[in-house]
Amino acid sequence: MREEEVEKLRGVVRDCVTKHLYSSAIFFADKVAAFTRDPADVYMQAQALFLGRHYRRAFHLLNASKIVLRDLRFRYLAAKCLEELNEWDQCLLMLGDAKVDEHGNVYDTKETNAMYLDKDGEDREINISSAICFLRGKAYEALENRSQARQWYKAAVKADPLCYEALECLINNHMLSSEEEASLLSSLHFGPEDEWLSSFYSCLIKKYDKENVVEAKFKELENESYSSNPSEQSFMRTLKNDTDLMACKAEYYHQCGEYQKCFELTSILLEKDPFHMKCTLVHLTAATELGHSNELYLMACNLVKDYPQKALSWFAVGCYYYCIKKYDQSRRYFSKATNLDGTFPPAWIGYGNAYAAQDEGDQAMSAYRTAARLFPGCHLPTLYIGMEYMRTHSFKLAEQFFMQAKTICPSDPLVYNELGVVSYHMKEYNKAVQWFEKTLAHISSSLSEMWEPTVVNLAHSYRKLKMYNEAILNYEKALALSTRSVCTYAGIAYTYHLQDNFTAAITYYHKALRLKPDDQFCTEMLSLALIDECRRGVDSKFEYR
Repeated sequence: MREEEVEKLRGVVRDCVTKHLYSSAIFFADKVAAFTRDPADVYMQAQALFLGRHYRRAFHLLNASKIVLRDLRFRYLAAKCLEELNEWDQCLLMLGDAKVDEHGNVYDTKETNAMYLDKDGEDREINISSAICFLRGKAYEALENRSQARQWYKAAVKADPLCYEALECLINNHMLSSEEEASLLSSLHFGPEDEWLSSFYSCLIKKYDKENVVEAKFKELENESYSSNPSEQSFMRTLKNDTDLMACKAEYYHQCGEYQKCFELTSILLEKDPFHMKCTLVHLTAATELGHSNELYLMACNLVKDYPQKALSWFAVGCYYYCIKKYDQSRRYFSKATNLDGTFPPAWIGYGNAYAAQDEGDQAMSAYRTAARLFPGCHLPTLYIGMEYMRTHSFKLAEQFFMQAKTICPSDPLVYNELGVVSYHMKEYNKAVQWFEKTLAHISSSLSEMWEPTVVNLAHSYRKLKMYNEAILNYEKALALSTRSVCTYAGIAYTYHLQDNFTAAITYYHKALRLKPDDQFCTEMLSLALIDECRRGVDSKFEYR
């Protein structure tokens, strides 16, 4: 067979792969490799076998080749076959000996003698060493050695910042704290053409700063679009409206407790890209917080139909049942999601919340502790453990876990709110005032009805400190957020009562009883206020005489 004919057959193999005709690709690749015995053609045959899901055969072909010990691409593809066969220990052996430190620096490696086969010099490639580091990370994670997995994922990103999958695993699985993520990002070396990628990655890491990081990065991208040359401007402006970046903005809104804004943004994004998984997850959590059961039902039905093997689909079903307060069914589907993917953080948290909603504290704590162990960079499991301790009146323990959550995520207003509540229960009212004020300071936009209980709690704390004017001011702020709260009317009435302003107290007790006629506290205090008002009237008459 002449060289021109062989080259034509190679073209046929490549075309079959692009058209997903893998059996044809395997057939012709086998003939080319048999004729030429060229390592590049053997590699092409192995690629065709791998894409056709003949993993054992592809591994045998690669392993039988002596070049597998010398060429990184042969070794990497052989290890990928073992990955698909779930033979993780053998996968690590195939990848060879190498060590990594806690900062993601690889050493003691013998991978310097590398050959590159089937390489198109005009295309930009991701460093093969980065891909190998990433695969090592996946193997260690499958073997439940998350510490090693974390270090190898960091090594993959440091070896080549274009290895997005490794960064995605670190972020989505909450393997790093916010400081560690920022440190990793600052250690990456981007080329001049990749400045946009640096800005993009900074939007992907945790939104735990008080400053609106995403908005700041948008402005940065806008500035870059105007300062760059005209040919790059359209690219930068397109990037600014990218779905991934907008999903990060929605995630930031969720982090800040802006659930309505988050839901509105994800709704727009899902119209544009209905199958964007990250956006779908944020949309589900926002819909659950807002109690949109119909939306959750439709989303769950579609996800189970299209992705029955994904944890996200069954998580959506769990969210629906949680929203309609059927916690047994909710727990069942959250459990199914964790069984499908044990590294899916929302399912573990939802599983714990479903137990907590039924006051089954031990099971809830077990789920939260598992989540805290698996996802050290996520503050929510620690926060919910603190809530469970507070529910059982173990206030000191609760405070310790809230402080841990604050260390992981110093910008979540909910953490400060819980610290304020636990301080109030421990009768440390000055501390409670400080925590509640910090809560309100960490809310990025104007107050919504969601934060009305925080304002009421702040008013209660001021009242306990006998700072009645400040208490009344905050009660009035709470009334501006919600006019249907019995607690707020009762609080402001009682504060006026303590100031001997019986007329105002009576007015607000009446308003509270209008909302809840059988409220025992307001009924009793109204009677006392009326007696005090009558006594004052009688006393003033005697003084006049």
